[in-house]
Amino acid sequence: MPAGSPLLELFRLSSKGENALTLCFFAFPSAKPLCTFAGNALTIECQTVTPIPADSAAPRSRTQRQSILKQIMGMPAGAIFLVFATLQIVCIAGALLYPNEFRYLSPQNLTILMKAIPVLGCLALGAGVLMIAGEFDLSIGSVYTFTAVLMASLVGAGVSAFVAAPLGIVVGLMIGLLNGHITLRFGLPSFIVTLGGLLFWRGAVLLYNGAVQVRFDPEPLFTSLFSGTLFGINAAFIWIVLLVVGFHFLLHRHRFGNHVFATGGNRGAAEAIGINTGRVKLVAFAIAGGMAAVAGILATARVGSVQPGQGAGLELQAIAACVIGGLSLRGGRGSIVGIFLGVLLIHTITDVLLLLRAPGFYLDMFIATLIVLAAIFNHLIERRGVA
Repeated sequence: MPAGSPLLELFRLSSKGENALTLCFFAFPSAKPLCTFAGNALTIECQTVTPIPADSAAPRSRTQRQSILKQIMGMPAGAIFLVFATLQIVCIAGALLYPNEFRYLSPQNLTILMKAIPVLGCLALGAGVLMIAGEFDLSIGSVYTFTAVLMASLVGAGVSAFVAAPLGIVVGLMIGLLNGHITLRFGLPSFIVTLGGLLFWRGAVLLYNGAVQVRFDPEPLFTSLFSGTLFGINAAFIWIVLLVVGFHFLLHRHRFGNHVFATGGNRGAAEAIGINTGRVKLVAFAIAGGMAAVAGILATARVGSVQPGQGAGLELQAIAACVIGGLSLRGGRGSIVGIFLGVLLIHTITDVLLLLRAPGFYLDMFIATLIVLAAIFNHLIERRGVA
């Protein structure tokens, strides 16, 4: 056998009585012949084995856990998922230990959560797509109120809700396009343009209908579609889940999503490869306005009326949900799942504080702290990615 042959892995010579010799060698990698000489008799036993690397014999549970954790953290929404999952475990444990004092798992509380999440979810989806494209829209809260008032007033005038609701969405889309056109045509920061839009459309609500509540009394079928229940699940929550799935495929499985990320990440490079970044941003502005109108429809169908000031502050909560969900303030990074998890986290924290009977300003302080920490975390991730 030539020296260094892989066949001979081990050779052992031992004494088994007066004339006994044992030769033991391993055929690597798949055979294990065992030859024994005893006197004049030769016995050969061959077994097929699978070689085991030396390092695989050691316990790997800790390494596997670290690998899984690293994989989750490497996902676009991995960090926020871990935070949300941890919070849910704590809340569920608290509800099981103290069912009378902490009614987190009660049907009434879960119903309230399912009704509250869709409104902020719709606003955050629209704002998030626009933020990934590298722009902001601070007017979505006012657009949400204006389109809801418009829809409710049309229904009050005898127009079918199935006609008034699409008209409200069209108005939201056009307001978004107007914001985008002014921003791109004059090269102004979207922050300034939409801040003006926030004040303008808030005043337009008062001009159009005054500072009075507008009742919304649609057809029963419309009410069932947008505020009813299906198998015990609120219809509005089903709508937001469907929208999240649709936006996920649009942004992460469609060419338009690639253009949005490219436009927000590096507009010059995107234009160099033939992407019409102006058109991409216009569409993103329109999506933000349209989703604000959808949020208004869901909220109005649930409550049955519209208050002139009900959308105040929702634009900041939507942006907060996006930042908490891992979106970069500079554009070009984020995920739809992260946005939705950010919305869920905000509403879960709100719900927990309410169940604990904490003062209202605690919520603002906690959300503000969470926003800053999320922004710092996202900035560190960006720096490490650049490095």
